[in-house]
Amino acid sequence: MKVTLMNINYQSFNNFMLRIGLNKGGVLAGVIGARKPHYDIWGNTVNVASRMESTGVMGNIQVVEDCYNILKEYGFRFVRRGPIFVKGKGELLTYFLKGRDKQGSFINSSSVTLPHQVVDS
Repeated sequence: MKVTLMNINYQSFNNFMLRIGLNKGGVLAGVIGARKPHYDIWGNTVNVASRMESTGVMGNIQVVEDCYNILKEYGFRFVRRGPIFVKGKGELLTYFLKGRDKQGSFINSSSVTLPHQVVDS
């Protein structure tokens, strides 16, 4: 995503920057609106991800501890940011995702099974 953003900035002579928040968990999804319907998602997972974005730092992906614990097992590198206050949640331990040690697609890899992934026997 960062490489794509760099290419967009280079080609358009802009300096767009992203700040991303990431969380994991269940959500409620559906279409809302009679005149101008649109698809939306709701829930605690969405609210915490939104708080990760709004309290984050430009150019970084901020994640909660649950995401950190899962993604580190798949070769992702993190820097501990520390606890931050999240409205409605109190203090949450957060990390900045910095990259990945392993190259290649881990989704199609036969050596790595993702959570809830169905594997042929």
